[in-house]
Amino acid sequence: MYQHPELTPRMTSVAMLLTRKQHLISRLEEDPGPGEREEIERLLEKIDAELDAVDSPDRLREPRRRAAQRPSRE
Repeated sequence: MYQHPELTPRMTSVAMLLTRKQHLISRLEEDPGPGEREEIERLLEKIDAELDAVDSPDRLREPRRRAAQRPSRE
């Protein structure tokens, strides 16, 4: 089966994102503490945004703008 060379890296990236998502969901099922749960949910939102960007690359910029507007936790 022929694969276009420009599509191969994207598929690798998608597979990596899905693997990370699966791992994070498994961690959520282990009933983490509130701080860890919040961090896992934040990471899942980021992964979902990146996966959405595969279909619409312009969507990837939106979550980053929102993240830049959040107050820091320092």
